[in-house]
Amino acid sequence: MATDCAEISSYQPASTSAQSIEDLAEKLNAYLNPDHIQEIKHAYYYAEQAHDNQRRRSGDPYIVHPLAVAYILADMRMDPQSLMAAMLHDVIEDTSIGKEALSEQFGESVADLVDGVSKLTQIKFGSRAEAQAENFQKMALAMAKDIRVILVKLADRLHNMRTLGVLRPDKRRRIAKETLEMYGPIANRLGMNTIRVEFEELGFHALHPMRSERIAAAVKASRGHRKEILDKVRLALENHLNQEGLNARVFGREKHLYSIYQKMRGKKKSFSEIMDVYAYRIIVDNVDSCYRALGAVHCLYKPLTGHFKDYIAIPKSNGYQSLHTVLFGMHGVPIEIQIRTEEMDEMANNGIAAHWLYKSSENQNELLSGSHTRARRWIQNLLELQQSTGNSLEFIENVKIDLFPDEVYVFTPKGNILELPQGATAVDFAYAVHTDVGNSCVACRINRRLAPVSEILQSGSTIEVLTAPGSQPNPAWLGFVVTGKARSNIRHFLKNQRHTESIALGKRLLNKALGSLGSSIEQLSEEQIQRVLRDTGHHNFDYILEDIGLGNRVAYLAARQLTEPAATSDTSNSADQGAPAGNTSETDQQGKDQPSPELKPPVPLKITGTEGMIISFAKCCRPIPGDPIIGHISAGRGLVVHTDACNNMAEIRESRTKCMELRWAPEVKGEFLVELRVELEQKRGIIALLANKINSLDANIEKISVEDKDIRFSVVLLLIKVHNRVHLARIMRRLRNVRPVTRVARIKNSSSWRRK
Repeated sequence: MATDCAEISSYQPASTSAQSIEDLAEKLNAYLNPDHIQEIKHAYYYAEQAHDNQRRRSGDPYIVHPLAVAYILADMRMDPQSLMAAMLHDVIEDTSIGKEALSEQFGESVADLVDGVSKLTQIKFGSRAEAQAENFQKMALAMAKDIRVILVKLADRLHNMRTLGVLRPDKRRRIAKETLEMYGPIANRLGMNTIRVEFEELGFHALHPMRSERIAAAVKASRGHRKEILDKVRLALENHLNQEGLNARVFGREKHLYSIYQKMRGKKKSFSEIMDVYAYRIIVDNVDSCYRALGAVHCLYKPLTGHFKDYIAIPKSNGYQSLHTVLFGMHGVPIEIQIRTEEMDEMANNGIAAHWLYKSSENQNELLSGSHTRARRWIQNLLELQQSTGNSLEFIENVKIDLFPDEVYVFTPKGNILELPQGATAVDFAYAVHTDVGNSCVACRINRRLAPVSEILQSGSTIEVLTAPGSQPNPAWLGFVVTGKARSNIRHFLKNQRHTESIALGKRLLNKALGSLGSSIEQLSEEQIQRVLRDTGHHNFDYILEDIGLGNRVAYLAARQLTEPAATSDTSNSADQGAPAGNTSETDQQGKDQPSPELKPPVPLKITGTEGMIISFAKCCRPIPGDPIIGHISAGRGLVVHTDACNNMAEIRESRTKCMELRWAPEVKGEFLVELRVELEQKRGIIALLANKINSLDANIEKISVEDKDIRFSVVLLLIKVHNRVHLARIMRRLRNVRPVTRVARIKNSSSWRRK
């Protein structure tokens, strides 16, 4: 369990010596009945025969590895099915025996576990990103079906890490890297601190052997002068707790090597600064004694302000519970204290495996604590991410964010607690409550005060999300959300919205092109549509409309292909039809040189201002309602609107397939950006005066820039939002009436702070 304090005792690698099946049977006698021990022995002999003549890189018989994996699970007191799966976990992958044969011999539950673990062996990290992501998705599905799959896999990886020394250096480093990147954090997420610590120590030694040895030597050298202080503080704590009538055990603790290395790197601290902190763990009988012990140690030594954390009242997301405090000890030495019960200590070390009890029936085992529920909730979140994420690389990115949480704990208005990663915002909170709440979020209250949705949340805050019907996620949210759920849901919504808007725009553009050929979408026959679908390889006409709306397919050429007779369509169809609009092809040339005799004057496309993301307004000329406008199709961006006089449209006008006539609808909604250049005499408070005049006319200022022309005169560049040309004219007239202002002009085709 990753905690704010140091980890228990210095790490000592576990023995890698082979155990016999009889040694395992003797160990299992402590909690399993003889019948189930015989079943486990049967699985051992079956695996031994299946792996006959197979050897490990060390030269040992292969069966040594499955037996060692079962031994690790026996230390966790796992159930018979898990132990049999451990014995058989490589049978499907490395032998000719299939899942059906295992199911007949050992039951469907064991066969499913073995099959789930086998699928995980193909995971690759740090090399082929796509393969890594795809295989991790398989792991999420296998874990959702049976959580014991990941426990068997962790035990398998642990024994492989213990025997890593026989491999080539490059392979050792690769395996160590993937262990530190994924398996260690997964063990931590499941609360299995003992396995996590061993993963980190073995991985650190394999990945950075010299650094590991140097830190180990430094720790050993520092133990001599630390021992006296450690013993004095421990005795003082024990005596004071006994005087208070508390039955407590006190342990001195040291950080393990990887923890020291991480803190030296992450916090930029020297070795001596980290080792100057002395840490202890106090184990008591019950929860009441935890808080009494906390009061006792605070009476003995002065607590350090802001360093108390109560993980008993609010457990960590993986079930960890403890009280944390930092004290000023004798001679001003900092002392880190963890206080917990025996059950909490067991949970901190073994996590989800801590309370796994075997039932004599054939049903699945069950957990008697909340750890199982938390693990399932985490896995369910993984599956939700998987469903809402567009691709596997995005999925793995979100999972890695989720695997490294420093939690903050916040409250809903009803008093419920939500745990979120460090740096989470109100938008992350909204999506944690419910996807619909996140999608319709418009503002928030933090501790009853209105706050921006981008504000970072602090532990203990009460968050209220304000929603509005019809509101939708803002693409800018992707710049500050930190949870995978929020990020994937925002992207999913925007992707669907873009898809819908692209189809709508594509339909309008195609209808316009068909209109010039004397037809329309409604007049197209099913045969015409099916012919084009065959030619393009699409199975749905919406995909063609989406391509047109995104600018990846030219509307005029699509219209020609739809309206041409079948005989000529087959010969005129070319690969260029599906090419982006920016490409020039022979087909384009044919369309220009040989126009259809049925061509009619094109009807300008109406712009309403509510089309969404698929229609954008050029920043070079910033058109507003009332301006004469023209447009062009940009590949991947859809329709870009320019003013008719825009200099950048000169070349595009030559292509009739890329350029189109546009006009504003009678009723245009929304606000549009426009740039103004204001020349004025320098005067105190003039910027505030300009802002006040603009605000009084219901316009927003997006940006202000001031350029000094000379000692007396300045130029102010304004980027403001207006409704139309009439609105702009009123603003310009009001600004000209300001006494120091000498000239007001709208900027067109200018690069002033446009690309800043």
